[in-house]
Amino acid sequence: MRFFDAFVNDLNTIERGKRIDRAAIAGIFERGMPLPGSMFALDIQGGTVEASGLGFADGDADRPCMPIPGTLVPVPWQTDVAQVQLTMTDLDGAPFFGDPRHLLAQQVDALGALGLTPVVAIEYEFYLVDSQRDEAGMPQPPRGPLTGRREFRTQINSMTDLNEYSPLLCAIDSICRAQNVPATSSLAEYGPGQYEVNLAHAADALRVCDEALRFKRIVKSVARAHGCEATFLPKPYATMAGSGLHVHVSVLDKEGRNVFAAPTPQESAPLRHAIAGTLASLGDGMAICAPGPNSYRRFRAEAYVPLHPTWSINNRGSAVRVPASDPANLRIEHRLAGADANPYLVTAWILAGIRSGLQTKNEPPPVTTGNAYTQSGEPLPLQWSAAVARFASSQFARREFGENFVNLYSVVKAAEVEEFNSHVTPLEIARYLGPL
Repeated sequence: MRFFDAFVNDLNTIERGKRIDRAAIAGIFERGMPLPGSMFALDIQGGTVEASGLGFADGDADRPCMPIPGTLVPVPWQTDVAQVQLTMTDLDGAPFFGDPRHLLAQQVDALGALGLTPVVAIEYEFYLVDSQRDEAGMPQPPRGPLTGRREFRTQINSMTDLNEYSPLLCAIDSICRAQNVPATSSLAEYGPGQYEVNLAHAADALRVCDEALRFKRIVKSVARAHGCEATFLPKPYATMAGSGLHVHVSVLDKEGRNVFAAPTPQESAPLRHAIAGTLASLGDGMAICAPGPNSYRRFRAEAYVPLHPTWSINNRGSAVRVPASDPANLRIEHRLAGADANPYLVTAWILAGIRSGLQTKNEPPPVTTGNAYTQSGEPLPLQWSAAVARFASSQFARREFGENFVNLYSVVKAAEVEEFNSHVTPLEIARYLGPL
């Protein structure tokens, strides 16, 4: 390899880094690669949010970014290029407070102090879209490489739709193998050009999330090579299904036994307690699981997206689902996050809720059965600004993620909210200008 792409993933999971000549890569492994701490104070457009204190206030100071073990892999869609993921530290080698990966490490360690190890798996949903927008400047499904047709129908689990994009999906699988990303299955989802890929579970939450971010980069790069685009935007089409980031979690004891194991979910006290803790923290973490304005367009009734902090057994309408499984493999599936969420932050938040539940031993509300959307309950904060404000004021967030990170994330997202709301949209003009 002649070049190495070395990067961190910012709050919005965007890769930020440098392309390094081969001669310099050894120094990065020894001393790290300098990047400004403001990499974690950037909004979605790449602008530094000065209220974070990481721009002019500290002179945009560099901090060393160290390679993450196991992430040095080839980049098959480039010539003579490899890549390595980095994590930022302070000058003294301590974890940098703004790097989400460190928050996940802290939650893993906190469970470890109780003699527990989380087993985590991630499912990603994404859309393939045409590289050209429609007449209104909106995304549109790509033309199928086999039929040449632009499909607007939806066919869940359609093998025909899988076959239509088989070359692209097979290329994703091939590169996943080259980059040690264990993708185990794929399926056609509800939307045209929408797919889900499941990544293998492992008793190493950090590695699972490292792999998830590599997977996103693979999908977007392969799609471009095949003449279209891939997007993890949760709701590219107003009337089609949204894309989520679903996280499966079980917990092992020191002997490697699943502490959730029981003949039925209701008979597992640790499972019930973990669910209670997860549900109790759900609303405070909405800004983590739904980090942008489009995130909230995904939350609609009867769309298999949760609207309330509910749990169920084998029911996709709830926020926390216990999938059908044998007694030894009971786990929870956290279904709140959109595909735009940061997997480090989402997983860290889930683990914090699980640990809280295991320690307080609270019981969850009654299990949801039937149509979850016909049942009432405390609603989740489904407005972006309200979710950001709730996270900023959350004592649970400040206890688990620390004052510095909560302040950082809150001011960055509040700045994004303010900037977004400052725009006058074509819809406003079309709908209100004439009548008023």
